[in-house]
Amino acid sequence: MKDEIAGADPPPGLKDDAIGFTDALVIGLNSTSPAYSLAAVIGPIVALVGVYAPGIMIASFVPMLLIASAFFYLNRVDRDCGTTFSWVTRAMGPWTGWLGGWAVAMTGVLVIGSLADVAVTFGLLTVGLDSWAENDLARQGLTVLLILVMTAVCVIGTEASARLQNVLILAQVACLLVFAVVALYRVYAGTAELDSITPAVSWIDPFGAGGAALTGGLLLGVFAYWGWESAVNLTEEVRGPSSAAGRAGVWSTIVLLVTYVSVAFAVVAYAGTTFLTENAGEEEYVFALLAGNVMGGWDWVVLLAVSTSAVASTQTTIIPASRTVLSMARRQALPTHFAHIHRRFRTPDVSTWWVAAVAIAWYLVVNQISANALFDSLTALSLLIAFYYALTGLACAVYYRHHLTKSVHHFLFIGAGPVIGAVLLTWLLAEAVIDMADPEQSYSGVSWFGLGPPLVIGLGILITGVVVMLLRRGFSGTYWSERPGVAAPDDGDGSRSARRRRGE
Repeated sequence: MKDEIAGADPPPGLKDDAIGFTDALVIGLNSTSPAYSLAAVIGPIVALVGVYAPGIMIASFVPMLLIASAFFYLNRVDRDCGTTFSWVTRAMGPWTGWLGGWAVAMTGVLVIGSLADVAVTFGLLTVGLDSWAENDLARQGLTVLLILVMTAVCVIGTEASARLQNVLILAQVACLLVFAVVALYRVYAGTAELDSITPAVSWIDPFGAGGAALTGGLLLGVFAYWGWESAVNLTEEVRGPSSAAGRAGVWSTIVLLVTYVSVAFAVVAYAGTTFLTENAGEEEYVFALLAGNVMGGWDWVVLLAVSTSAVASTQTTIIPASRTVLSMARRQALPTHFAHIHRRFRTPDVSTWWVAAVAIAWYLVVNQISANALFDSLTALSLLIAFYYALTGLACAVYYRHHLTKSVHHFLFIGAGPVIGAVLLTWLLAEAVIDMADPEQSYSGVSWFGLGPPLVIGLGILITGVVVMLLRRGFSGTYWSERPGVAAPDDGDGSRSARRRRGE
């Protein structure tokens, strides 16, 4: 108040019109880390469903597209960088909204260190420094350095982030396409060295391997697609109408579908199910094993694809976590210190550095337990992902509930679609809890309190969130005074006249 009376400039906000639709689309794509995600899940998926892996990638796309529709329509009425946090608060109240925001922020904390570790490892393998990659001290030190560098890029500006992401996505997609084309060429030419299989249309049938296998495959597929909503977290910084960031999110899922299905066909056809099943436990290193076989002396192309993929995702994963923390702090759901915006760069510097610091601490501490414990923490991601995606789908239908009978379009894309997506993800969440309760299903194979480590980690994060929420509620009740609302009469109307009234 004193600063305002003295005529001081008001606190800066996020930089308007910093990036365009294409930049947001690229960031959404890179947040999923396509090459890394494919490398991480293709072996385990094939171990579950065999040649029907491409079908699983198609089936996993369905709930993602339905939830992307919810992101699109909610973003049109509330361009808030906190996305799920802000929308669920608006539709379902502050308590549920706070937990949704907490889940989004914590997914970044859990995965940033692992992504940076993969980026460093594959980068070292690309340049032939295998001994460095095997040295824990060297690898972890470089991982921390990479996180700090990527965080600095995020703070320096969204434009700088977008420029770097454009370069990384081109390198990543180019390398993946070269790998897929060469692999399929060698299959049809009969020069594949492994037990290759001629691709068949039947591979796109997700039910080919049976129901139980479908459930496990979908859980892995959802992880592969997760991250596209980073495009929407940049909504306050994207040029164009309120629908631009939402459209970027939707198109991200579609581009990912084409990429994942294409590469899945190539990998399964070239390597065959036996090789991929036997090496399913190698996770992302499956691509490293295949690279030399498929590409010969050009194996560095595939290694570079995975490395650049993980580098890109390390940076873009910081975005939704930091923007969500910023949004929560602006509404006083978290201490207002986290809402600080850098006056020169106009980015959320405090929340960004805090996300990086907690992610580094998590990575180093969990690594001291074991490498398998780090993988267990990644497995726990599926709980948080399914939770906040499902909340967003439900929030869309609840907020627009008075509009759903206006037209078939409204009913399908604003109501039924998001709800079906939420139900599918809730089902997957329940299945994940059942699987994770068994310690033998974890990477560590040990029991924590009689449960599997991933479930303990997931529950621990939820309980910690509830405790932090209650403490914050005790210090400040401002945010908790907010009440749910409903969409205004024109909200959700896709007509040109309605868009004109909204200034689009």
